[in-house]
Amino acid sequence: MGVGAWQYGGEWGQRFTQPDVDAILDQAESDGVNLIDTAECYGDHLSERLIGDYLARRGRGGWIVATKFGHEFTGFLSRRDDFSPTGVVRQLEASLQALRIETIDLYQFHSGGDDAFLNEDLWNALAREQHAGKIRHLGVSIPGKGSVVQAREARRLGAEVLQVIYNRLDRRPEQDYFPHARAHNLGVLARVPLASGLLSGKYQAGADFPADDFRSTLGRERIDRDLRAVEELRAEVPPDVPMSRWALAWCLKDPAVSAVIPGCRNPEQAHANALAADLVGES
Repeated sequence: MGVGAWQYGGEWGQRFTQPDVDAILDQAESDGVNLIDTAECYGDHLSERLIGDYLARRGRGGWIVATKFGHEFTGFLSRRDDFSPTGVVRQLEASLQALRIETIDLYQFHSGGDDAFLNEDLWNALAREQHAGKIRHLGVSIPGKGSVVQAREARRLGAEVLQVIYNRLDRRPEQDYFPHARAHNLGVLARVPLASGLLSGKYQAGADFPADDFRSTLGRERIDRDLRAVEELRAEVPPDVPMSRWALAWCLKDPAVSAVIPGCRNPEQAHANALAADLVGES
């Protein structure tokens, strides 16, 4: 179980303070969680800075820190792409500074197109940064629209991890990505495991989200369709098991999945997420 940190950038209807983040990560660590996933564009390094401040005061300890490259924050849900080798090296330095660490454990190509992904000059530049000790491992955060090319070519270009959207409502990775992960011994991080919170069981068709919440951009038709599907899935959830816990465990039951990285708004959610690992094998 990991912690997804997009929320800390301020695009999920909540502004996080440093004490908020401290409390969440303290709880996650106490529950045995040691993976946190963020990105440079989550609030113009804001998420990274909040995490970095935490690590600087609490100590790096056993935390595995994953972040991403390729987008520059220009405003709420607005990005400027830069996957050029020089641009990415500049982003790497900015992320290291924001996170206040000397080495990033997992540095991921972030939802870019196939042309940018297949640029071998980019991967050669990243390999040099690995050799310099600034990156331990490379990964690919595959775009939401999908890319079999990126899954197929990841290992050849030096990546060891695929990050994919995977949840009970979106099972495409089982056909598109998991076979490549198994064939090339790639780790898999499942993002959006709760379908942007819709699998939490908290919402019903007709639910509205504020304008500063990413989910307000998904569209009424899609949200209502997904929430109707969630209602149908309730029959699969064991009695007395929260739907969110069941949904996270459902992702983990596939051996291809190394970890899931749900977001959390408070320590209580962080603790509830961690408990989902106990359900693996029962879901």
